[in-house]
Amino acid sequence: MNSLTIKVCKCFLACFGLVLLSSNVMAQAYPIKPIRLIVPFPPGGPTDIVARPLALLLGESLKEQVVIENKGGAGGSIGADLVAKSAPDGYTLFMGTVGTNAINGSLYKQLPYDMTRDFTPIALVATAPVVIVVNSSDRIKTLAELIAEARSKPETIAYGTAGNGTPGHLTGALFESTTQIKLKHIPYKGSAPAVTDLIGNQIPLMFDPIQSVLPHITSGKLRALAVTSKTRSPLLPNTPTVAELGYPQFESTAWWALFAPAKLPEPITKKLRTDTEKIAQSAAFKERLGNLGVQPNTDFKESLANFQTSEIAKWARVVRDSGATVD
Repeated sequence: MNSLTIKVCKCFLACFGLVLLSSNVMAQAYPIKPIRLIVPFPPGGPTDIVARPLALLLGESLKEQVVIENKGGAGGSIGADLVAKSAPDGYTLFMGTVGTNAINGSLYKQLPYDMTRDFTPIALVATAPVVIVVNSSDRIKTLAELIAEARSKPETIAYGTAGNGTPGHLTGALFESTTQIKLKHIPYKGSAPAVTDLIGNQIPLMFDPIQSVLPHITSGKLRALAVTSKTRSPLLPNTPTVAELGYPQFESTAWWALFAPAKLPEPITKKLRTDTEKIAQSAAFKERLGNLGVQPNTDFKESLANFQTSEIAKWARVVRDSGATVD
């Protein structure tokens, strides 16, 4: 080995050592100022309800304030795009959802961001099932009865949802394709008016996330036929899942996960992931989520990146089959 080669090797090793040192210093120093957590929906909604306790506990863990910024609009796309175009320094984080990071890429004709390429996945934080509900006075008492009637009278049973492309709508579409029935979709401008019409017997059926319909199930105004998660909801322990009623592969949940802009340095990614996973599994986080049906994620065997990939593929098929689009 000649002297020039030796010098080059020494230079390479020195540079490599500096990179490792700077990475370690970066991880140890981070954070040194407040962090903003972008919530892509208005205050008070499900995403906000998940984000606020996470921000509080993450701030305590990182010993630096995590500030919520609500940036609603365009199905979450405005907030998502803001984060996608932010610096990957760990000081801008994103409360992503099944909509912003799994559905919108197929649903919107023109999306200003890429759901995977523009983000660094950190951790899945919480999930909530959709509930299939009817009016408590309806003659349909079970999921089997609903399916039987829908097969005998295709496209005559109407179901309400919070709107085109919402988790309720696409869960309904997935349910139709899985059970090979045809229903009639009635989109509303939000859950509240749809629930009002269901209670008033203006529509016979609804697919909606649990937090919207739970109070009316508890009060006896609505009857839950099934939940769409793989396992039963602790808040509706007597309500079976679609999977256990003969469709074992069926699963549909709303979910919330922490993301950062793409190319976040690995030491910061690792720190955020470790702290977020610990928070999601904590009693404090579960307590702060309350009894609205949103469940903290406690299983981190599958990475958020892999989970997101499978969710994107699943919902792309549903969007295509349903024909749903949003301009």
